[in-house]
Amino acid sequence: MPLIGPKEMFAAAYRGQYAVGAFNVNNMEIVQGIMQAAAAEKSPVILQVSAGARKYAGQTYIMKLVEAALAEDPDVPVVVHLDHGPDFEMCAACIDGGFTSVMIDGSHLPYEENVALTRKVVEYAHARGVWVEAELGKLAGVEEHVSSAEHVYTDPAQAVDFVERTGCDSLAVAIGTSHGAYKFKGEAKLDFGRLEEISRRLPEYPLVLHGASSVPQEFVDLCNQYGGKVGGARGVPEDMLRRAASLGVCKINVDTDIRLALTASIRRHLVEHPEDFDPRAYLKPAREAVKQMVAHKIRNVMGSSGKA
Repeated sequence: MPLIGPKEMFAAAYRGQYAVGAFNVNNMEIVQGIMQAAAAEKSPVILQVSAGARKYAGQTYIMKLVEAALAEDPDVPVVVHLDHGPDFEMCAACIDGGFTSVMIDGSHLPYEENVALTRKVVEYAHARGVWVEAELGKLAGVEEHVSSAEHVYTDPAQAVDFVERTGCDSLAVAIGTSHGAYKFKGEAKLDFGRLEEISRRLPEYPLVLHGASSVPQEFVDLCNQYGGKVGGARGVPEDMLRRAASLGVCKINVDTDIRLALTASIRRHLVEHPEDFDPRAYLKPAREAVKQMVAHKIRNVMGSSGKA
């Protein structure tokens, strides 16, 4: 199956009140683990490439890994998406390079500048049949180049104006999630009333939830047990994410959880097998850890098993 855009994928998710997982990729093992999980669960999937991953691995390498993944698991519906595109130039390069979806993140800009930048990307992308995600509001926290010291929640009325004026195809909203592994100091709270209002004002319109890793404590504990220092990390409870998927959220981003699963596995292996220096010895179980974690997300959080 060739790469597809998210249009039909999200329409089905909206009707079925589930979400499609957007999993960040950085190397071969992560791509393999995600694709193997999606194939086992018979689920659509979004392979998400951040600006940092693009710089680290190279766009050509990433697209060749995707090409190999499609050949290996041809029955999995796959979207390749640019996560947090910082400017028009990077979005255009990804569109021209074969991505089927891009995000332009102008959320840090004044409102009118965000509108203008998003509209510019939309015009370029739509002329080439590519989907555009945008963002309104700010998520606190740090992940790669994306950083904010404060939450700015998405205003429902402004969301309608933004979508109408930009023509963006999906919208990432801020309702209390945050980037990185340290999302909540106290009780986890998401503003579901705000989400419901945005969804009511934008009926059948696909919303996106960023900063949605759950930061499983089993991986945090495993990292720390084998020499890590991941203290106080807390994510979004999975039942909250599942509820969001029933309220118009068609795409849920997962990055931190992949990093934790991979790193915890590698740390444990190298401590328990100090004689190993062959990367295949510790990357094989790390790939399996990614696969199992992603399969769990697909089945129990996204609700997209069997939807391929």
